[in-house]
Amino acid sequence: MKVMKVGVIPFALAASLTLSAAAQDASHDVQRAGSETKSAAQDTAHGVSTGTKKAYHKTANGTEKAYDKTAEGSKTAYHKTAHGTEKVADKTADGTKTAYHKTANGTEKVADKTADGTKTAYRKTKNGTRTAVDKVDGK
Repeated sequence: MKVMKVGVIPFALAASLTLSAAAQDASHDVQRAGSETKSAAQDTAHGVSTGTKKAYHKTANGTEKAYDKTAEGSKTAYHKTAHGTEKVADKTADGTKTAYHKTANGTEKVADKTADGTKTAYRKTKNGTRTAVDKVDGK
């Protein structure tokens, strides 16, 4: 077996320690990179989860607000329609009463004129008949 020179051993020892330290640093770097990747993935997942939850809640709140406004608008429309229908019914009733009274008054006036005309016609016929009889009798 060959004996190595004394100067080679410290160099070989130093080289193996350096390579060992470099291998450990590389191993640490890989582990750290893996941990950082894992942490980044968790942060991303947490961010997506938080964003999804916020979007869900905002959508739910928006839907609830839209429902409330729709319900409120429907109630308002219902009340306005009911009020408008009431007004129209009142006006129709008033118009019907007015038309009834005008018709009754008009009918009364026409009846009075017809009665007056009939009386006048009766008198004239009576007078005309007397005049004709008097002429026939020679009076």
